[in-house]
Amino acid sequence: MPYTTRLLQDEKDRAEFNAFVCAHPKGHALQLWEWGEIKSRTGWRPWRLMLTRGGETAAAATVLERRLPLVGSPIFYCPRGPVADPADEPLLRATLAAVRELARERGAILLKIDPDIPAGDADFTRFLRASGFRALDRGKNFEGVQPRFVFRLDIRPPEEELLAAMRQKTRYNIRLAMKKGVTVSRGSREELPDFYAVLRETTERDNFLVRDFSYFADLYDTLVPAGYGELFLARYAGRIVAGTFAFRAGAKAWYIYGASAGVYRDVMPNYLIQWEMIRWARGLGCTLYDFRGVSGDLTETNPLYGLYRFKKGWGGEMTEFVGEWDLVYRPVLYRLWRLAEGVYSGGLKKLLAARS
Repeated sequence: MPYTTRLLQDEKDRAEFNAFVCAHPKGHALQLWEWGEIKSRTGWRPWRLMLTRGGETAAAATVLERRLPLVGSPIFYCPRGPVADPADEPLLRATLAAVRELARERGAILLKIDPDIPAGDADFTRFLRASGFRALDRGKNFEGVQPRFVFRLDIRPPEEELLAAMRQKTRYNIRLAMKKGVTVSRGSREELPDFYAVLRETTERDNFLVRDFSYFADLYDTLVPAGYGELFLARYAGRIVAGTFAFRAGAKAWYIYGASAGVYRDVMPNYLIQWEMIRWARGLGCTLYDFRGVSGDLTETNPLYGLYRFKKGWGGEMTEFVGEWDLVYRPVLYRLWRLAEGVYSGGLKKLLAARS
């Protein structure tokens, strides 16, 4: 039985689309309808595709389109997608064919994907190569659009077992924060500027860039009321000393943004806020908590080693994904784009990444 492709453009399709993304084992927050809305306000155009067979939805994809000013043609990006069974090659071929048809209509140069598939899935990797995808080596740190290496924690066990599986120092710091009187609460919309102030302090201290406040206001307004995001704030001595923003889709939750003040770090608010985020995710029925990116370079001299050590302490599993892959539709323009990529806005990462 052949697959039928639907291009969803009506608001009434939102619930059906999100329900499939949330229920699918490979569903991701960056494939939600709402993520396309957020990106549409930063220069992207979202397209939502669904494939059905026999009246049942089999695959879905949020494809983001952005026209490049120097080249004059768009690129396609399907963040952490498409949402489909990676072992079902006929379904994957049908999904790629649907995206290719849309790319032909739009004149797209390429389709970029960075799917939520472990690097050890040799069959999926062979399928990508056989389908014409090109693997991009983005290094082992954070050179890619999305992190290639992440820490994930199975949060199905009871809290006591989760605590017991942590490194002793992590468990100690959680309890220290509690003993010192650190409190964690859900942040309201009115408190978002307070979170942003701590985030700005963090970026200035650690020397990295952050988007304007309006972007975080959009994240909150779009995701939190819909149940796909949450803001957390940690307080000590009457002030906000740490804040985080989490995404959630179905049975998965992701730690996306984190901020910490330069003072009172000795009371370990970053540990308690993570623990409360895990408890929040468990309360919603989530089974997986994703701490997001770490470096794949585990040498202790790597400046990112401390981040690895912090996330490893929670007892999760380090996962390497298959990475970024490009499917080229227009080879000449693609070669021009690769030549200009390092110059244009500092590269693709600034255009595409969830945390940019």
